[in-house]
Amino acid sequence: MATVESLVAQIQGLSSSAGDLSLLLTHLKQADEFLHNESTRLLPFLEQLDPTLHSLGYLYILEACTSWPVTNDQARRLVLILSRFLTSCVADQIRLAPEKFIAVCKSFKDQVLMLEAPIRGVVPLLEAVKKLRSSEHLTTLHPDFLQLCLLAKCYKTGLSILEDDIFEVDQPRDFYLYCYYGGMICIGQKCFQKALELLHNVVTAPMSSINAIAVEAFKKYVLVSLIYNGQFSTSLPKYTSSAAQRNLKTICQPYIELANTYSIGKISELEPYIQTNREKFDSDNNLGLVKQVVTSMYKRNIQRLTQTYLTLSLQDIANTVQLSSPKEAEMHVLQMIQDGEIYATINQRDGMVRFLEDPEQYKTCEMIEHIDSSIQRIMTLSKKLTAMDELISCDPLYLAKVGRERQRFDFDDFDPVPQKFNI
Repeated sequence: MATVESLVAQIQGLSSSAGDLSLLLTHLKQADEFLHNESTRLLPFLEQLDPTLHSLGYLYILEACTSWPVTNDQARRLVLILSRFLTSCVADQIRLAPEKFIAVCKSFKDQVLMLEAPIRGVVPLLEAVKKLRSSEHLTTLHPDFLQLCLLAKCYKTGLSILEDDIFEVDQPRDFYLYCYYGGMICIGQKCFQKALELLHNVVTAPMSSINAIAVEAFKKYVLVSLIYNGQFSTSLPKYTSSAAQRNLKTICQPYIELANTYSIGKISELEPYIQTNREKFDSDNNLGLVKQVVTSMYKRNIQRLTQTYLTLSLQDIANTVQLSSPKEAEMHVLQMIQDGEIYATINQRDGMVRFLEDPEQYKTCEMIEHIDSSIQRIMTLSKKLTAMDELISCDPLYLAKVGRERQRFDFDDFDPVPQKFNI
């Protein structure tokens, strides 16, 4: 009968080559039930192993140790061990047992949340995501990592993962949560274009019934649309699920009415509406975004002035846009110039603003490189879509479904020649 001591000896002796690791994996699978039965006394044996040299064996023992509920004191000790393992383990070894690695990572996330210290889990889980995934692959750990980034307010760290293109997904639910958490992180970093894309994926995702995440995503989707685009289209795309089409607008009625009020373009109507529904927006934790919607209206109204005037005084801008003073108008104009939203100069002496044309001539080396990079990305995407189309067209499930649809609509029953009509 196997003992923990003999198993540790096997781990130490069979962790050097690919052939040895394959044999070790067989032994560990056979001993898995035994390890779980002995889980309460396994931790001391980890001291005999190096997480870098013996990653696979270390993983099996660690998974057994974390497979049961733990107390706060136990969690404090385990979090240190798990952090060290996740940052130092070897990717080639842990990929031999991805289910075990995922279980350990999820247990680690639960324990840092139990200790109310999400920031302690951000870096180790980032390393875990990098080691588990291949290129352009969304793992089940991505949403967990983004959740920790949100709770720890480490938005920039979360954004580093969101910059990667995703073409493969393990589970649809993982992509759903990834987009929701990712959208919130992009909002935190004011990357509104990316946030809009991610929230759009949540709102239009297939769903048989409405759920809380879709509702919250839709509320933020409306607000971010107003901030970034200056408008919100109440008609969702045709591929949106019928459950979302029927229910989201009704459930989120205050946000739809906010968008309608925004479209009028008058601060004098927008601010009273927000004040009336302030408690609702505050309880949804969206009051900060709503305030940015107000700021965006000021910006939109200033942008409209650039289409009509070449020069305008700060006082006139304040009066037209309904700002309280020329100084406040100056602050808005300066911020818009800094963000590249308008091109203008301010004469401090007489308080006049001169609106300019876009100075970009699209002939610099940097711009040519940017355009070339965009073209290369589009070509790569086109090739992937073509390959995916060919793969789906050969899929038996797809062919069976298409066959059933064709049986319902037999085109031979229809006359291809238009009938003549007598008027």
